[in-house]
Amino acid sequence: MALVKKSLKTRPVCKVTFSLHPPVSTEAKTVALVGDFNDWSKESLYLKSKSDGSFSVTVDLPTDQTFQFRYLIDGNRWENDDQADAYLPTPFGNDTNSVVRT
Repeated sequence: MALVKKSLKTRPVCKVTFSLHPPVSTEAKTVALVGDFNDWSKESLYLKSKSDGSFSVTVDLPTDQTFQFRYLIDGNRWENDDQADAYLPTPFGNDTNSVVRT
């Protein structure tokens, strides 16, 4: 897993690349990026699969903000990003959400 952030000088936007790598992504068919930036929609942001077995997507997020997110693998398995900026408890159960700061 990896987060790569690049702030734009021309607009108040941070391009964030979210990536999921083997072994976490091994045998995954779909990986959705779900977070408060897309109202936790499981259908709106899918990572693209790559030939090395990894998945990634780049999202434009407003700068100077904090967002919670998780990866949803094959519609039934949740994963956090091991390179997240922080982790916060979810309102559901004893789990955490990944946090990215732009």
